[in-house]
Amino acid sequence: MFSSNVPQQGLEKDEQSPKKRTQGGFGSWVRWLLTRGVESRGILPVRYEERTDTQFRKIFFVWFSMNVNILSFSAGTLGPVVFGLGLRDTCLTILFFNLLCCIPPAYFTTWGPKLGMRQMIISRYSFGYYGIILPCIMNLIGMTGFSVLNSILGGQALSSVANGSLSWSVGIVIIDIIALFVSFCGYKVLNWYERVAWIPVILAFVVALGVGGKHLSNPPAEPATARAVLSFASSLAGFVITYSPMSSDFTTYFHPKVSSWRIFTYSYLGFLLPIVTLQCLGAAVAVAAPLVPHWEAGYTGGNVGGLLEAMLHPAKGFGKFLTVLLSLSVAGNLAATFYSFSLNIQVFVPPLVLVPRYVFSILATVLVIPLAIVGATRFYDALTDFLGLIGYWASVFVAILLVEHFIFRKNDPNNYDVKQWNLSRRLPSGIAAVAAGVMSFGLVVPSMDQVWFVGPFAKTTGDIGFEVAFALGVVLYIPFRALEIRLRKTL
Repeated sequence: MFSSNVPQQGLEKDEQSPKKRTQGGFGSWVRWLLTRGVESRGILPVRYEERTDTQFRKIFFVWFSMNVNILSFSAGTLGPVVFGLGLRDTCLTILFFNLLCCIPPAYFTTWGPKLGMRQMIISRYSFGYYGIILPCIMNLIGMTGFSVLNSILGGQALSSVANGSLSWSVGIVIIDIIALFVSFCGYKVLNWYERVAWIPVILAFVVALGVGGKHLSNPPAEPATARAVLSFASSLAGFVITYSPMSSDFTTYFHPKVSSWRIFTYSYLGFLLPIVTLQCLGAAVAVAAPLVPHWEAGYTGGNVGGLLEAMLHPAKGFGKFLTVLLSLSVAGNLAATFYSFSLNIQVFVPPLVLVPRYVFSILATVLVIPLAIVGATRFYDALTDFLGLIGYWASVFVAILLVEHFIFRKNDPNNYDVKQWNLSRRLPSGIAAVAAGVMSFGLVVPSMDQVWFVGPFAKTTGDIGFEVAFALGVVLYIPFRALEIRLRKTL
């Protein structure tokens, strides 16, 4: 885990304070928002003495609420629906690959209390001031994609409750506006919301299982192939590893002396418990749906919201109410994603650090709504393609950060000079990281198994792109970074 030595030097107080940026024509409005508890701070590091939050269990509920939703449920349906796996093979794949893939994002949350920096700012210490822009773009694309998928699912569920009188598009707008409000307010409101948002969702899933559980079965299936298992595993990896570029965004206010093992355990369980449980439930329901006529009717066109409404239909009016709660479950994921999106915009365009963070939550909402409306009719194609692709870049990103941290910075937070966070000449050039990331795709592409492209390696093995990306990220970054350090004579 992270070394217990915590750097206590930081930025000058006037450089760090968000209040300094409230001058100007709309300064009074900004100050009014600050007095109401709205968080203005963006990517500016949190000074040592300002990291005072000791309610460490918050991070469990952030990740738990983000994943107790119908997107986790729908990801589990991919095993039987898209990859042709039986229920047993699907659930075993879900369990074992999530046990592994939940480790990186959970580990990166431990960096926030020690360094007081957002995840993409910490990543500058590997990718450099300008080099980080490339993974930042990929992360923005990833967060936008997941937000679109969540919005579609929420809109579907709301529409199914209204028996079609409420369009998917209107449902999407309602869900995104709720998420915008939470993300706009920032850290305090977001943590409060995530602490309670999971309760009604769990209730809804329990009732759905109670009234529909009698229909669940495990019919005979074709033997699983290695190609199908690995391709499904690639989608699972894309689902969870992509939390890594936003991990420490939610722990920068935690007290620096907290045990890293404690934060890791909270985070790991916050990922693992809801993801494995709901993905397995989604797989079980998808396997049973063709055998239950009203489930199959609700599931027409891959309408996951309609499937859940059909499961809850025996509960009549209460079932419709619970379906509404399930539709709102995605708001917890959307709100936290919009929050990180707003931070990534400031990393992507550094001068925007002067603009209050919440402005970019509005931008995220404006971007996601039309994309979700357009993509709503092709949900399963979009989900499969997106999850398969997004895991590749995240895997090499994780590999580079881990190598930098353990090999070159010796697992010591004192080797991250916080005062250099925005000094391009004092940070790494980023050439080593970008070169390792880009060159790794020379073997990742032949290892890909997508609808539109199957690489020569993948024809035999299945999709092993994310495994190859991680391995090559490690192998290439070590010599590249060592050469960079030797030439620059500094980290």
